Amino acid sequence: MGIFERYLTVWVGLGILAGVGLGLVVPGLFEAIAALEVAQVNLVVALCIWVMIYPMMVQIDWAAVRNAGERPRGLALTLVVNWLIKPFTMAALGVVFFQYVFAPWVEPDRASEYIAGMILLGVAPCTAMVFVWSQLVRGDPGYTLVQVSVNDLIMVFAFAPIAAFLLGVTDITVPWETLVLSTMLYVVLPLLAGILTRRSLQQADRGAVEAFTARIKPASVVGLTVTVVILFGLQAGTIVAQPLVIAMIAVPLVVQSYGIFAIAWAGASWLKLPREIAGPACLIGTSNFFELAVAVAISLFGLGSGAALATVVGVLVEVPVMLSLVALVNRSRGWNPAR
Repeated sequence: MGIFERYLTVWVGLGILAGVGLGLVVPGLFEAIAALEVAQVNLVVALCIWVMIYPMMVQIDWAAVRNAGERPRGLALTLVVNWLIKPFTMAALGVVFFQYVFAPWVEPDRASEYIAGMILLGVAPCTAMVFVWSQLVRGDPGYTLVQVSVNDLIMVFAFAPIAAFLLGVTDITVPWETLVLSTMLYVVLPLLAGILTRRSLQQADRGAVEAFTARIKPASVVGLTVTVVILFGLQAGTIVAQPLVIAMIAVPLVVQSYGIFAIAWAGASWLKLPREIAGPACLIGTSNFFELAVAVAISLFGLGSGAALATVVGVLVEVPVMLSLVALVNRSRGWNPAR
């Protein structure tokens, strides 16, 4: 990993501090940024999201999806956890904590927005950072690539319906057109751009894809950091007035992360998966495609919404939590459930 990936938590933390500080000092700047919208899509944030997503999409080798059937158990575990368990447990935890546990301290409308943000995180399985987690646990890189590729294909079709269903359950009015538009803008189009770029690079040179992604990879962290600065700048007043809100949002997100990992790890043991497949499979199910969740939350509810804040807190929570789970996987060097 380069310096940008290795110290991602540091950059996110600095982005949060910078956003809060600037939001208190020059709130007019962030109000001007928030006003730059077309069809409920903020142009500045859209650019940052594209900067984050595009390098990830170039790395995906879609030809590898054809070989997914050779070892289906690890792929089946990832898909079941990501699409049949994770979204619904996240929605349930959001409701439990913000409609019951934290209800005395949070306004009902704001609580609904926090729940919505957590749901969007739960419906968006991780795409890019999975490769980092897989590398850190010495996972099978080819199989990890297959898992990510299939998840992305399913996400194109499943993200909007599942998110809309769960958001509707929490009594939030969902603009379907905006949700579908966000999915097209932040998933389908970057995928197409990534495929076209990858094909063009492969025709030029066999190692061109790796060289190209290595050059542009820092842009993802820069885009993420700028997005965090903007979001926390808009939320600066809320954070200073209600610092406990961040902690309250973090609690169900942390519970969800460790709970989903435990479920996936038990499933990997039951399926007798080898460690190099079990590790990445569990980490894929635990982590989130937070770039997409942030983008959709902004498109649906606005830059200054509680939903956007919840997805950004998800960014803050995910990196240290995932690093702790990587450490747990690495402590299981003797993992061999088939023995």
